Amino acid sequence: MTERPLQLFNSLGRRLEIFQPIDPHNVRVYSCGPTVYHFAHIGNLRAYVFTDTLRRALTLKGWNVTHVINITDVGHLTSDADEGDDKMDLAARRENKTIWQVAAYYTEAFFRDLERLGILQPSVWPRATDHIQEMIDFALALEAGGYTYQLEDGLYFDTAKASDYGRLGLLDLEGQEAGKRVAGPGGKRNPSDFAIWRRSPSDQQRQMEWHSPWGVGAPGWHLECSVMSFKYLGEQFDIHTGGIDHRQVHHCNEIAQNQGYTRSERSGANLWMHNEFLIVRQAKMSKSSGDFLTLQSLVDQGLHPAAYRLFLLTASYRSELEFDWEAIVGARTHLRRLLRRVGELRAEVPEAAAIVHLAGEHRASRGGALTGLIAALAEGLSEAERSWVDRLDEALSNDLATPVALTLLGELLFDRKLRPEAALRLAAVYELALGLGLLTYAPEDLAIKPAGRTVTEAEIEARLAERQEARKAKDFARADAIRDALLAEGVALRDEPGGTAWEWLPLPA
Repeated sequence: MTERPLQLFNSLGRRLEIFQPIDPHNVRVYSCGPTVYHFAHIGNLRAYVFTDTLRRALTLKGWNVTHVINITDVGHLTSDADEGDDKMDLAARRENKTIWQVAAYYTEAFFRDLERLGILQPSVWPRATDHIQEMIDFALALEAGGYTYQLEDGLYFDTAKASDYGRLGLLDLEGQEAGKRVAGPGGKRNPSDFAIWRRSPSDQQRQMEWHSPWGVGAPGWHLECSVMSFKYLGEQFDIHTGGIDHRQVHHCNEIAQNQGYTRSERSGANLWMHNEFLIVRQAKMSKSSGDFLTLQSLVDQGLHPAAYRLFLLTASYRSELEFDWEAIVGARTHLRRLLRRVGELRAEVPEAAAIVHLAGEHRASRGGALTGLIAALAEGLSEAERSWVDRLDEALSNDLATPVALTLLGELLFDRKLRPEAALRLAAVYELALGLGLLTYAPEDLAIKPAGRTVTEAEIEARLAERQEARKAKDFARADAIRDALLAEGVALRDEPGGTAWEWLPLPA
C-alpha cells in the first residue's frame, strides 16, 4: 500500500479526520460487543462486519492492531434509562436456565456467526463477569472524585460533573426529547444521570450479584466498557466502534466515566466510529421481542453468509441500508460470478496453490501489519498491474469506501488485459480487505438447500436425466415442463456448454 493518509469519520465532532495512531506501530481499537441473552440479529452483525473492515484496512495500511471486543454477560437493562429488568435475567427465566448457561450458549452462537461471516478474531474477548472487582475499583475512584451519589436503588453518576456531557451525541439536555430518552428512576439529580452500581432489591436474590461498598448488586451496563477498554488498551487509545444506537446514550456515558476516572478531558478514544442501522421492513429488528432475523435465518432460507457480507459491503458503513429479498439474492449472484472467475484463474495459473496459501496467512497474524504479505502477493507485477493495489488503497483510505473496492474487484477480475497470474494475485490482495472468501469458496458452495425444500438431490438428478432424454428426442415441450416443475420446487436449471447445472433457489421472504 502507499503512504496515502487514512481518512476516517469521527463521530466526536462529526467530521472526517486523517488518522494518526498514538503509537506509530500499533493501533488500539475497542468495539462494543454483544449482550449475550439471545442470538445476534442481522442488524447487530453489521457492526462487526464494519469493525472487521476497519481492522483489515488498518493492517493493510501497515499497522499492527490490538483489537478488543467485550462480551456483556451482566448488567444490561431492557432500557437505556436504567429501567426494566436485566436482559440476562429475563433470558434465564424465558429459557428456564441459569444466567451462566444462557451467557455461555449465546456467546458460542455469536462466535459461530462471526466465523461464518469471515470476521477475524480480536486480540482479546473480555467478559464483563471476569472484571467485577475492577469495576468496583473504578466506581470507587469515581466516588472519591465526587462524581457519584447514592439513591435507594444504587450508585449513580452525576452527569453535571462531567465536562461537556453529551457532546458525542449532540444531546440537547434542556430539550424534552433528551429528557425522555434518559430520564429513568425518580430521585436523580439530572435526567441524564445513570447507574454505576445497581443494588439488588431487598426482597429477592439475583442469579448474578456481588458484594460492593454500595450493597449487594451488579454493575451498570455502561461501566464495563470503560473498565475493559482501559485495562486492555490504556486510558487513551485510538478508536472506539459501535452501532449508531450507542452514540446517544451508552457512549456519552462511557466518555463521562472516563473523564471522571482520569480527572481530565480525555474521552478514552481519540476517534469514535459508528455504523448506521440495517433497516428490515419485513421483520421487527428487536431481540427483546423474539421476532427478528438471524444469520441462521438466512441460511435456512438458502442464503450463504458470505453473500450477506457482500451485501453489507455494497453500502458505506455510515449509510442506512435496507435489507430486502431481491438485494440479498442479487448479492449471492454477484458473489457467484466473482467466485466462478477466480476459479477460472486458479485453473490457468500454475502457482495458484502457493498464492492461495500465502493469502491465507493473514488469519494467523492476529492483527499484525500485512505490508510484507502484500509485497509478497504483488511480487512480479508490473507497474500497471500494481496500480490496482493503489486504487484499492485509495478506496479504503476514503473512510473505508467498500462499494468502490467491490467495483474495482469486479473490474480487475474481468479485465482481459491482465495476465491470469496478476489477476489472481490482485484478487488475493482484495480478499485481504473484503473477506469474501474469494480463495476459499467455490460457486457451488453458495447453493444452500433451504430448510423448506423437500425434493432430494437424487430426484433432481433423475429429472435432469429425463429432461436430457426429452431434449435428445426434440420433445422440447416435455423438457420445458420438467424445468418448470423443478423451478416450482425451488430448483433452477442453467444450460451450459458442458451440460445442465442446477442450484437451490432461496425461499421467498
